Amino acid sequence: MSLDPHIQPIVDLVNAGATPGVEQSLAERREAYHKLLSALPPGPDVTSVSEVLIEGPHSPIAVRIYRPQAPVGIVIFFHGGGWTIGDLDTHDEPCREIANQAGATVVSVDYRLAPEAPFPAAIDDSFAAMRWVWANRSDLAAADAKVAVCGDSAGGNIAAVMCLMARDAGGPDIAAQLLVYPGVDARMTEFDSLDRNGEGYVLSRDTMEWFSNNYLPNNSDRLDWRASPLLADDLAGLPPALVITAEFDPLHDEGSAYAEALRAAGNDVVHTNYDGMVHIFFQLGPMVPAAAAAVAEVAASAKAALAP
Repeated sequence: MSLDPHIQPIVDLVNAGATPGVEQSLAERREAYHKLLSALPPGPDVTSVSEVLIEGPHSPIAVRIYRPQAPVGIVIFFHGGGWTIGDLDTHDEPCREIANQAGATVVSVDYRLAPEAPFPAAIDDSFAAMRWVWANRSDLAAADAKVAVCGDSAGGNIAAVMCLMARDAGGPDIAAQLLVYPGVDARMTEFDSLDRNGEGYVLSRDTMEWFSNNYLPNNSDRLDWRASPLLADDLAGLPPALVITAEFDPLHDEGSAYAEALRAAGNDVVHTNYDGMVHIFFQLGPMVPAAAAAVAEVAASAKAALAP
């Protein structure tokens, strides 16, 4: 296959230096990520959008709450960005779309970022946020509202880990895990797509190493299942999963492997690969039809899982 013509201009922009290389500062990389996404049209209106601070294990955690009319359930969203860049704003547009299309309250979590707060800070914050959502379901949707988790890239990693942690802790009860090109194996040694797609397709292998070095400064932590859920001893008894991968993504093969591992462990899994797509395509719905389709697939899966 070849790159989708709708994504080609984005790839060309990045390859021309629209984003700084790994030699640039952390602040420059965060600014460049915002700049790339700020060129997109704003997301659709929802009934209400608010931000609150909730109690975290180290410091308060900001969450942004998107409420449609009469929500049927709740989607907790964990943004991507290599645990190092990204925030509530970089993923505002897909959160709005999911809220409207799924008819669900979306709670987007502003977990702490590395290198200021390395592993497992993002995991600890996200688990605290998930427990807060569960305890406040009646205010967010309804007293008996179901809850799903969703995330892209690093956020897909977090969403997958949340399901394992919830299972082992005896709750919260998660109705579905919606994983968009999740990073599930921090070893970065096992999959051909790291080399096949590791240069020239927006997310490079060098950038992935930079993310991992910031988030996982202790190399042994790469073997921790909270950093590499594919390495968890037991993947049985987990929520139904939607796993989305992109053809030209360095993370393609590990996402596919996680879908297969979940299925082999007896879980219900839908795996959809988007041909011609690259990493970050999920955030480009206003410009790329396949991205809009992926967001719609996530929303439809959420709607079905959250139905009373």
